[in-house]
Amino acid sequence: MIELDELNRKILKALQEDGRLTNNELAELVNLSASQCSRRRSSLEREGCIRGYHAHLDKQAAGVALTSMVSITLSTHNADNAMHFSELIATLPNVLEAHALTGEMDYLLKVVSSDLKSLSTFINSILLQHESIANVKTAIVLETIKETSALPLYKEVV
Repeated sequence: MIELDELNRKILKALQEDGRLTNNELAELVNLSASQCSRRRSSLEREGCIRGYHAHLDKQAAGVALTSMVSITLSTHNADNAMHFSELIATLPNVLEAHALTGEMDYLLKVVSSDLKSLSTFINSILLQHESIANVKTAIVLETIKETSALPLYKEVV
């Protein structure tokens, strides 16, 4: 695991804000030479701290304006059933996130759809038809107040 010293944290913070920064631009922002910055960036990539670079798309412009949170309860609680569920989820591009949970529900999914009809089809024809799933509850997101994939890299003051 790579050490996240202050310079590495500055590099990661800058790249989270703009992944298209050149090494020269990044070096200027974090007060390093371009070659030192390039070595640190390469090390962060090689060690898996930086997993990739992505474009942040506008959901409405991309035609997936409806976001829903879908809670799933499995039909049985064993390793095979969980594996079958995980295999299903891996094939569904409209599932943006899937989290195994403690408590009443087993999983929480973040799902995007173009409209209510496509959400209904997804739930009724895919989720509810799968043998690993016993129960599905859906909450439609009315408004997103905060959405980020940026990780907090400095200790937060509470």
